[in-house]
This record gives sequence, C-alpha cells and structure tokens, in this order.
Amino acid sequence: MTAENQKDKKVIFSGMQPSGNITLGNYLGALKNWTKLQDEYNCVFCIVDLHALTVRQDPAELRRRSREVLMLYIAAGLDPEKNIIYYQSHVGAHAELAWILNCYTYMGELNRMTQFKEKSQKHSENINAGLFTYPVLMAADILLYQANLVPVGNDQSQHLELCRDVAIRFNNLYGETFIVPEGYFPKVGARIMSLQDPTKKMSKSDENENSYITLLDSPDTILRKIKKAVTDSEAKIAYRDEQPGIKNLLNIYCSITEEPIEKVVERFSSLGYGELKAKVAEVVVEELRPIQERFYQLEKDKSYIDSIIKNNAERASRIAYKTLSKVQRKIGLPAKIR
Repeated sequence: MTAENQKDKKVIFSGMQPSGNITLGNYLGALKNWTKLQDEYNCVFCIVDLHALTVRQDPAELRRRSREVLMLYIAAGLDPEKNIIYYQSHVGAHAELAWILNCYTYMGELNRMTQFKEKSQKHSENINAGLFTYPVLMAADILLYQANLVPVGNDQSQHLELCRDVAIRFNNLYGETFIVPEGYFPKVGARIMSLQDPTKKMSKSDENENSYITLLDSPDTILRKIKKAVTDSEAKIAYRDEQPGIKNLLNIYCSITEEPIEKVVERFSSLGYGELKAKVAEVVVEELRPIQERFYQLEKDKSYIDSIIKNNAERASRIAYKTLSKVQRKIGLPAKIR
C-alpha cells in the first residue's frame, strides 16, 4: 500500500479503558467491528489509561490490565503495523492538549454531561476534577489525530458532541486547526446486555461476575455463566422487548454468526431455553478460542510486545505533537528553541 493511498483514507480514532477485563459486549459492540475497519481507514486505537485514573486504581493491576488490553487488541485481529495501537499515557500531547482545551470548554457544558452525573452517584466518595473534565481529555484524544470518524455508542454520543463544539469554537477563533469529527455507527454489532440483568448493558465493572463474559474466560466458565443467564417463564423463543433475556442471548448468537435474527428465531423456535443457552455458549467458545490462543502466544513474547509499545507510541507521538505544535502556535505560546 502506497503512502498516497494512506493519505487518501479517513482517520478513525477509538479506545478502551484498561479498568477491567474486555467483555464479550466490548468485543461484539466495538473490537470485532474495529478489525473490519483497518483496511478501509487509517486507524488509531488507544488504551486510554489516563481516563481510568478517574477511579482509584491498584497500580500493579492497572499496569497488568493495560498490557493485557493491548495484547487482546492484537489477538482479536488488529494489526500493529497497519494500525497505531498505543498507551494514552505514553503520548504526553494528550494531557497537554486537554489542558488547553479546558480553557475553551465551558462549565455549563460539562455540567450537562449525563455520564458525570451517573458516575458521581456511583463513586460519591471520589468526585474528582478529572471525572468532571473527562470529556475534555476525550476531545483531546480525538482532535490530536485529526480524526474524521469516531465509533460511538449512545453512552458516548454526548461527549462526541462536546468534542465537535470545542473544535468548531477553536476553529472559529483561530482558523482551521482541527478536523471536526463525525460519529461512526457500525452496521453490525448489537448492544449486548448483562446476563443477570438484561435491561442493563454488559459491563466489566459489574460486581456480579456472572453478569458478563470476558475474552479470557475458559470454555467451562462461559458455559456456566450462560447457563445461569436470566430468562423468563414464557418458555418461548422470540425476539421481543418483553423477553429481554432471550433477546440478549439471540443478539449474542447473531452478532457472532452474523445470521439474520429472523432465521435464527425460526430455527430455534422448537428449542427449550436450556438448548438455546447451549447453542449460544458453543458459538461464544468457538469465537473466543483463536483469540485466546493468540493472546497466550503473545503473552510469552515479551520483547515483541515491548517493541510494539515503543514503536507505536513513537508513531502516535509524531502525529499528536504535530497537531499540538499547531495549536500552541495559534494561541500564542512561545516556540521552543531547538
């Protein structure tokens, strides 16, 4: 692929926090879709470890999980040569631009962020300034790489709108500086819900480990968790809101097999709930098997992973500091003497 072809491609930016194991929901809702984007776009995939600090972290666990997430990105099929896969904390431009953008973001805008309100209730003992300004750091993440597109779910759409507002405000003051990003909404990938409360999104921060499946769960663990999944007393396999547990299991199955829901419901209509769960567990185990095998291979190759971490941080930094230098010049910060 020529450099000119690369230049013609749009840029996509996305990332995940290393605040817990990547779940099946994260994989089917985001990571699996990312692997389909890497040929069509210039992709920047970040492990957003600075964002994780808004909640108190065990230092050793944070380091371990950050490396684990990076290896899972690669194990799931993201090419570290074709994409930029890196730690947010290894590119200082993220924090530098976030401070500058803080000065162009209004308190009223941040006060309206529903995620801040929700997280403040959940972590009432630690309502820190980072939690409040989290969307500004997210804006810096995106704008540093002049991203055209950002894959977003409903829970992040408000943050993307703020990012767009700040970019437009800055551009209006200083001339064209940032590309104003658009949301990218993948065609496939259902919203995967908790196995224990199918009215809530599957979350790696859920206290009940039976509510989610992680990418590194063993086949026996996956089968056990799906067997325990909440269903209902209707004893009928149908895809409807009145049966959220069954609907969730069907979404998981179809997100993996990429079969139409209607065909699967028709094929499974004569099955009992136990048989449905066994079918779902089977496709989940087979989907995760090659990811797990690749992950454990990568885990043994420390020097290879270390080289990816170093090289990709350097690649990310070259792009990020180019944008940051432009911003610093436009707002009047003194140039560095080289």
